[in-house]
Amino acid sequence: MTNIYFESVLMAWSSIVSNKMRSLLTMLGIIIGVAAVIALMSIGYGVQDSIKSDISRLGSNTITVTPGTGRKPGVKQAAGSMQTLTYKDYLAIRNLPNITYSAPLVQGSYLLVNGNKNWNTRVYGCTQDYADLSDLKVQEGRFWTQKEYNARARVAVIGKTVATGLFGEEDPIGKKVRIHGNPFTVIGLLEEKGYSFMDQDDRVLCPFSTVQERMLHITYVNNIVISADNSSDLSQIESDVTNLLRTRHRVSGTDDDFSIQNSQDLIKTMESTTQTLTIFLGSVAAISLLVGGIGIMNIMLVSVTERTKEIGIRKALGATYQMIIVQFLIESITVSLAGGFLGVALGVGIALVTPQLSQIPTVIAAGPIVGSFVFSVLIGLIFGLYPAQKAAKLNPIDALHYE
Repeated sequence: MTNIYFESVLMAWSSIVSNKMRSLLTMLGIIIGVAAVIALMSIGYGVQDSIKSDISRLGSNTITVTPGTGRKPGVKQAAGSMQTLTYKDYLAIRNLPNITYSAPLVQGSYLLVNGNKNWNTRVYGCTQDYADLSDLKVQEGRFWTQKEYNARARVAVIGKTVATGLFGEEDPIGKKVRIHGNPFTVIGLLEEKGYSFMDQDDRVLCPFSTVQERMLHITYVNNIVISADNSSDLSQIESDVTNLLRTRHRVSGTDDDFSIQNSQDLIKTMESTTQTLTIFLGSVAAISLLVGGIGIMNIMLVSVTERTKEIGIRKALGATYQMIIVQFLIESITVSLAGGFLGVALGVGIALVTPQLSQIPTVIAAGPIVGSFVFSVLIGLIFGLYPAQKAAKLNPIDALHYE
């Protein structure tokens, strides 16, 4: 029996080799389908990892409290533009349990000038804790001292993009730059962070007291940012902050005058979205595998017709129904196996080359490779079954007289 199977495989391979072009066209649907599933799902996984990495660089265990709420009808104001959060709210929040760092934040867009060079960027008024929770480190120079903070000193720590735009290759430390017409001394240069939804190096940090009182002339804060060591504490912190602010602001009912965004909720939402997109892309690509299966069935039916007399001779010599079934199933599976191997090679190749030719990240995972290959083999089995049954049911006398 083993010899029969071995001979069937040899006959199947001989048939594929003797009709190279027809065999290649038959495999094409399988090759394209397997390659498309692997390539598209690799892109989906790559985008998912990239988004997760971007969110992590912004702070993976953070909570951001913003004034105002998006639930009320009417015109929605810009985030942070309402005046319902104060510095005293921040002082009360930082005393809550489980909080590692907390920081008030004010910001505005300003034109920076250095000689004949200018640069439009966002200026953030913050405390040292904001740098710690955002993992912002100084590459050169330093952050401001407590004395400078209390004195509302005009000092600035700038990002690499701002430094390049205003100073080129020149060392910016100790240089003067005018922000909104006022002279500021550059005391620090931040380490490069790259892109995370936006250019993280295109910003300027100044003491919170300086920006709030001397530049914006406001008494409220745009945001309060909170971080924790453990992501498991974020839900409790969010609940504590909500209860504290509702008490402080004397909020009744369900219309809070503040909004809270939990970074873990954002990560879960983005993961769910990208996973759905990845599955959708893989499903669309898998359709071409079904098309490839139809191609296999079509060519196998043609093969049955071409080899009708051969089938008649085999049956006349004692070949059973099962033997004929096995012969044609092995042939269709061999075609799908060869197509699956070529499709895997093509798909992995596309996934490896894509990041080199574009900014699209890819992550090659074993799941899509194994899944698409197994599916291609099943396609060969399922779509080869009908032609195999048709061949096995042929009457040997009619088959021998077939012209």
